[in-house]
Amino acid sequence: MAASILRAETFGIPIPEWAKNPKKLADAIDKVVVPDFEPKKGVNIVTDEKATSLSTASIDDTAVINELVAKLDECVKRLPRGFHMNPVQFEKDDDTNFHMDLIAGLANMRARNYSIPEVDKLKAKFIAGRIIPAIATSTAMATGLVCLELYKVLAGGHKLEDYRNTFANLALPLFSMAEPVPPKVIKHQDMSWTVWDRWIIEGNITLHELLQWLKDKGLNAYSVSCGASLLYNSMFPRHKDRMDKKVVEIAQDVAKLELPSYRRHLDVVVACEDDDDNDIDIPLISIYFR
Repeated sequence: MAASILRAETFGIPIPEWAKNPKKLADAIDKVVVPDFEPKKGVNIVTDEKATSLSTASIDDTAVINELVAKLDECVKRLPRGFHMNPVQFEKDDDTNFHMDLIAGLANMRARNYSIPEVDKLKAKFIAGRIIPAIATSTAMATGLVCLELYKVLAGGHKLEDYRNTFANLALPLFSMAEPVPPKVIKHQDMSWTVWDRWIIEGNITLHELLQWLKDKGLNAYSVSCGASLLYNSMFPRHKDRMDKKVVEIAQDVAKLELPSYRRHLDVVVACEDDDDNDIDIPLISIYFR
């Protein structure tokens, strides 16, 4: 109801009084016949990647823009003389303008979709009251600072010292900018890595093969986990029965992991020690089983 009323206001459509009555509006909606979806006939979808890239590259951008402009011109001709859209200025404290009804309804539908706790209209109004000042101050500032750093990334050729990490507190106010610290380099034997690295294993390997792969690097794995589930721990004797099973199968059985057909890899976190029983932090391991 709120969405339809606000849309009507935007386009200057008269709003009948019955549209604000939930029961009468529901009766009107019941009478609306929505046609069944029918796919268009004679439409060919290119599935070959090479063909797609070639056809995309061959499109004349100017022709596309001109075609869109021509369509807009035709739409303008069909509008009534003197037509103009009415922008709706948001006002959360007016309980008769349907603004908060729309926001609360949309927010709760999204919350229900993602299993987030829903809130009533009053709570939604309280939250909305804090959003506008936040967007105009700290959010705008953080967005601007991030974009400044992004320009450096896009420009390319910048050293690490050219970037800045910013701490800001608008209540004080305090602004502090510093060069970012490079990630810690972990060294083991003739290898080195950081927390940003990732180790990749090709093939649908077993748990034993994963442990042996690490053993060949001088790393003794004592724990393997996927998400919040423990796939292997050297202290549990019953876990030794999983040695000949595929890591993917163990993840599906233990972690109840669902792997759709388009998913090609599985990420596991492995805890390791060296030969002197010192803990070694290793990167995340991605097993490409397909």
